[in-house]
Amino acid sequence: MSALAAEPGSPGETDWDELVRVREETDAPEGSKVEIIEGILTVSSPPSEEHNDTAELLHELLYGARPPGCDWGIYQTLGLSCPETGGLFMPDLCVVPRAALRRSTRVHAGEAELVVEVTSKSNANHDRIKKAHGYAVAGVPLYLLLDAWQSGRPTATLYGEPQSGTYRVLTSVEYGEELTLPAPFKLVLDTGIFPLN
Repeated sequence: MSALAAEPGSPGETDWDELVRVREETDAPEGSKVEIIEGILTVSSPPSEEHNDTAELLHELLYGARPPGCDWGIYQTLGLSCPETGGLFMPDLCVVPRAALRRSTRVHAGEAELVVEVTSKSNANHDRIKKAHGYAVAGVPLYLLLDAWQSGRPTATLYGEPQSGTYRVLTSVEYGEELTLPAPFKLVLDTGIFPLN
């Protein structure tokens, strides 16, 4: 992972626009993630096969878990902006109303109904701490962290009820146990389907 820092302090609108422009013009290797995390441009190497498999397995299950009649898309490469924390994230999965993509060039993270991050060994702390904070500040109602690198025991943790940049843990299970996504989703997730690293 590499990084390019913005000027110290909270990003102003001009600094933010410049940082986003630099991100959009970055010529990163194919498959890499180029994100802005707390005002720092970061480039992560392409995810592992296990990481991609985990995201794809959940992606497939989420299609059947959406409420009937909703017009929500499930995206793997959608950038979600959170200028309040100097963030522009590319979550592994996010559930966002399609209308949000049609009315804006950059979708604000607060438009998402659910965000999912699958940790990688090299940047797990971004997902556990910095991105969790950003999603909570943005008001994302549900954040699911699939953490195969958690203290040697893979764990799925569902966060909710964001307040003042912090989530409450709704449930946390070790891989192999079931995790239930609350309304409006209808999904009992068997975490035993996810590959171990």
